[in-house]
Amino acid sequence: MAGICCGFVGESDATAPVEPSTKASRRRRLDLRTFSLAADFSAASDDTSRKQRKLVPSAGASSSSAPRDCQNAVENSRPCGGGGGDFEGKEREVRNSVEIESALKPEGSCAVPTAKFGLTSVCGRRRDMEDAVTVQTTFGHVGTSFFGVFDGHGCSHVAMKCKDRLHEILEEEIKSYGQENSIEWKETMERSFAKMDGEVGDWCTDEAAKATACRCELQTPQCDAVGSTAVAAVVTPDKIVVSNCGDSRAVLCRNGVAVPLSSDHKPDRPDELLRIQAAGGRVIYWDGPRVLGVLAMSRAIGDNYLKPYVIPEPEVTVTERTGDEECLILASDGLWDVVSNDTACGVVRMCLRAQKRPLPVAEVSPSGDAAVGSGSDKACSDASMLLTKLALARHSTDNVSVVVVDLRRKSKAVNP
Repeated sequence: MAGICCGFVGESDATAPVEPSTKASRRRRLDLRTFSLAADFSAASDDTSRKQRKLVPSAGASSSSAPRDCQNAVENSRPCGGGGGDFEGKEREVRNSVEIESALKPEGSCAVPTAKFGLTSVCGRRRDMEDAVTVQTTFGHVGTSFFGVFDGHGCSHVAMKCKDRLHEILEEEIKSYGQENSIEWKETMERSFAKMDGEVGDWCTDEAAKATACRCELQTPQCDAVGSTAVAAVVTPDKIVVSNCGDSRAVLCRNGVAVPLSSDHKPDRPDELLRIQAAGGRVIYWDGPRVLGVLAMSRAIGDNYLKPYVIPEPEVTVTERTGDEECLILASDGLWDVVSNDTACGVVRMCLRAQKRPLPVAEVSPSGDAAVGSGSDKACSDASMLLTKLALARHSTDNVSVVVVDLRRKSKAVNP
């Protein structure tokens, strides 16, 4: 996500020659420059996580410790020191995106059309980047794509594990069916999420893995107090299958109407409240409804310390494609907390109408920020970036991750 900033002259620049005060020089001095949003942008916000209350403060922890740099690159959400800009991971994300597109068109063969998409993932006003996004345009059967948004809490490692493994687990489950029309999507998705949750639990008990891949012990009392939401969409030529676990959300735009394909798992949702109470748990209102006064969602992958009140079972919807679909939006609650479904669909439709000739590969911005608008289509990338900017303009206090998928048929245009 690109921010807007004006240049300033520091003490070290005091001896620099002063440009003559002409109209052209004044215009150059007032040119807006784009920078990546870094972690120090969170200084104006509350450092306390709104999703998960810290149960036990770290012994001897200093409140004046410098925030870790929030790398906006989707491939690199790992913690790092200081507040400087590390663009190595972002440039690698651009290369990966281009390589994915190249792999879709092998030499000497006819490439199968793939879904057009764009994504933006930014740290926003939070200290740490705990969101993760995955896009698999060659998935399972021909013409099928996988999209996932994972919103971590407590640390980023569960979201990153979901990003790396959920689509692989799901693909293994799909291969057990002979043909696509024989897939039982609800059972398949539930098994995949359960296996993903099991892998996360096994990983948390592996001390060697934690020592080499995660530093969450610096932030949370134990690794079990870490989890992630997961909203995943499988887009086939005739179906849209959405699985949701947590408060991330998927919204379909069909004929200009926003159609929610998932329902947020909030602890005060009537059916979720009854389920938690039946399992012996409680929902305590502390800065909003929370399971045992801690977690602001009732379903998630991980969070072993809150089981069986917080479960990894997803709700699955299967939507038949009629040809009237325009776009699919998957996003973390950093967007949905401040932007309505209708507004989000309106923004995406505006971008799709404005783009006359979609570009085939990701464009590298002048700053090299690949997490801003990276994807296979410029209109979708512009839409995801604009939604992210809108969320930040409306003072979203969370990480914001948005994936926009163009579902229009080639012969069908978006009506004004």
